[in-house]
Amino acid sequence: MQRSSQEIRRGVIYVSVWVLIWGTLASVADAILLGRGAYETGTSGQALTFAAYGVAAVVLAFRYAPRYLHADQNGGDPSQPPS
Repeated sequence: MQRSSQEIRRGVIYVSVWVLIWGTLASVADAILLGRGAYETGTSGQALTFAAYGVAAVVLAFRYAPRYLHADQNGGDPSQPPS
């Protein structure tokens, strides 16, 4: 199945937005935890924070992907599955 350039562009934008969301939220959480002394810079606690936010972002991205990526295939209604 050949993908259109619009579908590819939409997918790239979707992934890019989720990377920005992950990085932003993980960085905010990291700054708070570092400020409270929960762990030091470069420790496994910091890696775990970013990994956990990464897993959460992937789960949410997959959950919401049909709403965004298939909105044009169902008459523009993102609440309906693609036809």
